[in-house]
Amino acid sequence: MSTSSATSPAIAQPARRRAWRDGRAAVAGLIATATALGISELLAGLLPGATSLVAAIGQVVIDLQPAGAKDVVVALFGTNDKLALELLIVVVALAIGAGLGLLARRHSLLATGLFAAFGVAGFLAALGDPLAEPATVAAATAVSIGAGMWVLGWLLDGSRPRLASVPDSTGQMPDWSRRAFVIRAGALGVGAVAAGVVGRGLLERQRSAPVGDGPAVPPASDVVPPLAAAADLSPSIPNLTPIVMPNERFYRIDTALLTPSVDTATWTLRIHGMVDRETTLTWAQLIALPVFEQYVTIACVSNEVGGKLIGNAKWTGVRLRDVLDIAGVQPAATQLVGRSVDGWTAGMPTAWVMDPSREPMIALKMNDQPLPPNHGYPARLIVPGLYGYVSATKWLTELELTTLEAFDGYWVPLGWAKEAPILTQSRIDTPRGGVNAGQVAVAGIAWAPDRGVSRVEVGIDDVWQDARLSAPISDATWVQWVLDWAATPGRHIIQVRATDGDGIVQDQRSTRPAPDGARGWHTVTVDVA
Repeated sequence: MSTSSATSPAIAQPARRRAWRDGRAAVAGLIATATALGISELLAGLLPGATSLVAAIGQVVIDLQPAGAKDVVVALFGTNDKLALELLIVVVALAIGAGLGLLARRHSLLATGLFAAFGVAGFLAALGDPLAEPATVAAATAVSIGAGMWVLGWLLDGSRPRLASVPDSTGQMPDWSRRAFVIRAGALGVGAVAAGVVGRGLLERQRSAPVGDGPAVPPASDVVPPLAAAADLSPSIPNLTPIVMPNERFYRIDTALLTPSVDTATWTLRIHGMVDRETTLTWAQLIALPVFEQYVTIACVSNEVGGKLIGNAKWTGVRLRDVLDIAGVQPAATQLVGRSVDGWTAGMPTAWVMDPSREPMIALKMNDQPLPPNHGYPARLIVPGLYGYVSATKWLTELELTTLEAFDGYWVPLGWAKEAPILTQSRIDTPRGGVNAGQVAVAGIAWAPDRGVSRVEVGIDDVWQDARLSAPISDATWVQWVLDWAATPGRHIIQVRATDGDGIVQDQRSTRPAPDGARGWHTVTVDVA
């Protein structure tokens, strides 16, 4: 018994040393990977034509996503879906790096080869960025991966002699080897994070300012009148959505992890397919067409009942039909496909575009400002009445006329409907949660582009009343609604339903967004004290 007690520390010592070495190897691999990713971000921000390895891999993940993934991810993260994806990629990459560090302790050549292989995979993924220059991407990837492999070797270098040491106050010898590793790893980790943050900031700044070497958009010849006071009730009702959503608050849902940067001096719009005359317009030729303004509400098909993936803005641009008339649309063409500079596509019925009751446009401004880059600078499609995934092509560069049978837009093979008019919907903005007894404004928005909203009803504990509406600014936009409620103490259930301009009440049955939009009446519970 005493022999066992005496020998157990000796047995435990090698196990502790092995655990330390394994932990050190895992941390070394993690730091090496972080270094490679951080330098990749920094070089992407500094070198035009380079791109982020994280964003490149993320774009491949988006392009290969299975059917139904969009609905789940947007429901979980909303407009933070891209950030969530990139964070997941970083976490997975760091975990793989830790594994490579463990492997490098025993099989350094194999670990080095796998590290380089991941770099090649990142390089190939980066070539999918339309703004990437292959030579620049190759050089930046080689530097990033090379730096990561050097860090891995440096942190795992067990052949360096230990520093001279003296006993500490307990009479034990300090382990300077461990301290040196912690200092090295900590410093490199901080540096990798700093490089990544600075690089991503430079990259976003590089792609967030419009590149306007081409001529400016001329003033519109067909303008909308200024908004009347009755058109916007939000100044007098806290938490009510404004009738026009500011650019910085406007929702953004697309597949681009890095915003494309497009120079109007070199931008062109190609109109081809089933047309009489294939045509390519320059920026100057496009803006020479008559420019007009209109208010249009656009919505994402992933918007849940009561969700915020919808916005209304004043758009300035040229009539889409004017552009199509230049090329001459052939009668057999039943689908118009918009294509972005990054290859994304959306297809819509030609009959919808050609219907004179609505005015589809190529938008060049948003709320009197040049289109923000993340909303499609320099040109995007705005088609009243259709969900964005079948119409609202950002960073527009091609219009193709084809048939509905011949081509499916980006989202159709992933389980979304091919034809997707925006459903009639309404939302309660206020109140949410608890309020005090007395007069309470129950308010929100309702939309049915491009049919307009004729009526909104509010049900409080199954007693329905008509709400008053803001003065509509067009049939293609949402309206605000308000009901003055004499709130009594207790718990109350509030619902809302809208009736569109055709007299059709929004659907009560509850459905998920896929495949053609969420249905149901928005319902909230309010506690009155």
